[in-house]
Order: sequence, then C-alpha cells, then structure tokens
Amino acid sequence: MKKTLMLLALLATSQAWAATETYNIDATHSFANFSIRHVVSKTSGTFNDVTGVITLDPANLNTASVRAAINVSSVNTGFGKRDEHIKADKYLDVAKYTQIQFESTKITASNQTQAVMQGKLTMHGVTKLVDIPVRVLGYGADPWGGQRAGFEGRITLKASDYGFGWATGASAPVGDDIEITLLIEGVKAK
Repeated sequence: MKKTLMLLALLATSQAWAATETYNIDATHSFANFSIRHVVSKTSGTFNDVTGVITLDPANLNTASVRAAINVSSVNTGFGKRDEHIKADKYLDVAKYTQIQFESTKITASNQTQAVMQGKLTMHGVTKLVDIPVRVLGYGADPWGGQRAGFEGRITLKASDYGFGWATGASAPVGDDIEITLLIEGVKAK
C-alpha cells in the first residue's frame, strides 16, 4: 500500500512538473508601449527591447512566474530628437539607469486567460511593488516549427513614485501618469 501511495505521489508530482512550460520573451516581437501627457495633449512611444523568461502552467496561471527587463535605450517615439531628449539625465538618464526590471512575486488568476501579476518593478533606481492586470492572448505553433504564447498587460505608474522630477506642479510640460501597455510574445523553450 505504501509503495502504491508513493508511486501515485511521484506520478502526480511528475505530471505537475510536465505541465510547466518556459517561454523566453522574443525581443523582436515584444514591446512596452507608453503614453504620457505632454503640455495639453499626449505623446507616446515604445521600448522595443524587452527580454526575459515566463514560466507557467497554462491550466493554472497561479503557478506562473515572470522575470523581464527593458533596455531603456531602446525608447522610440518616432522622432529622433525627442528620443535623445528623453534619454538625457533630466528624464530617463539612460547613462545611469540602463534597464527597467520586473520580477513577479505572486500571480492571482481569475481564469485561464486573466490574472493579476504582482511583483517588484525597478525603474530609475527605485523598486516598488506593483499589480499588473494581464491577459493570455493565446498559445500556438509558429511558422518556424516552434511554439509561442502571447500576453498583454496594462498599468498606469506615477513618474514621481520612481524619482522622476519632471512632473512638479500643474504647469509641468510632462505629466506624472505613465500609461503602459505590455505586448509580450514568448517562444517556448525546447
């Protein structure tokens, strides 16, 4: 009887392990898009160098974990002079702060496609605990014989929470709220 119970426990553990999948974030198909108030309107852009690893069981998102990094120098607003201005020490200070990093601490799923991802976000030398609502966009084969997974997340951050001083007062030309949309495509590790 003991051997049967041990065998069942081992089988259950191996099945749980087999359900876990690892996806490497594909930097060429993943983006961190942002928009922020500028004077009386908004301006937007993207960070197009996002890397990291996502580990999950598609049937149980509560077990997922995420580690990701954004290369801050990859900022692209579609206007080179503005990009250089944003990279300067008054704003992103890319010479000193080269990455935005995220590491999940807890995932709370409401179903197999929606969850809230809690974790530590480090930006501009400041680490804060944040909640990012995420959605699984799907899983499937790619044209190169691999498997992929797609994810989307949205969050609004306060620039002032991360030590950015540009948003001081109602007349500041750049706002304090940064709206971020994460579009992430992962390639399943072999």
